[in-house]
Amino acid sequence: MSNVINHEEIQKLIHSQLQWRYATKVFDGNKKISEADWETLTESLRLAPSSFGLQPWHFIVANSSALREQLVTATTPINKPKLDTASHILILARMKSLPVEYIDAYMELVAKTRETPIGAVQDYRNMIVNKFSTFPAEAQAQWTTRQTYIALGSLLTSAALLSIDTCAMEGIDPIKCDEVLGLTKTNYGTVVAVALGYRSEEDKAQHAKKVRFSMDQVFTVM
Repeated sequence: MSNVINHEEIQKLIHSQLQWRYATKVFDGNKKISEADWETLTESLRLAPSSFGLQPWHFIVANSSALREQLVTATTPINKPKLDTASHILILARMKSLPVEYIDAYMELVAKTRETPIGAVQDYRNMIVNKFSTFPAEAQAQWTTRQTYIALGSLLTSAALLSIDTCAMEGIDPIKCDEVLGLTKTNYGTVVAVALGYRSEEDKAQHAKKVRFSMDQVFTVM
């Protein structure tokens, strides 16, 4: 018997798990994500797509209870139960700017990984450098923030496919969060936090019907 999942089964899995997921309000503090599943989730972030492949982000795992207690001061009260009971808390941070040195380091990695001379990617490198040289600081910050949300989407979908609950938490103060995480004087800044784990039976939100607009309302075929 083959262990390969066919295309139709994948379609059904995606549909059922995206119907199953919701923004979990209460986590079961006694249930923890396995090491194997956590490795898969971190890979979903590492392999997340980004424009030009630049990956202008960094991910911080808040494992210690002491750090979580400090993060409470940087968020709204509604998020405190998640910080207390979720199996994992992850903070997604963006790069504040894209220095030439970072782009060059990425190009060196491209050449090494693909076993090609560095000169072969020089035109690509110059195009990217020239592009971002015209971006003011605020535009670069907005661009890296949007890229980081792409990674967030990859994480939430991957978690749902593993039947792992999540809640993206935008109700955080980025400046305070940066202070807690020691990011203030770095080239990284907090974008969003995510609680991951398993829903508590006490979370009434899990029984609410998913509310989405119809296909006709959200799609236009031209």
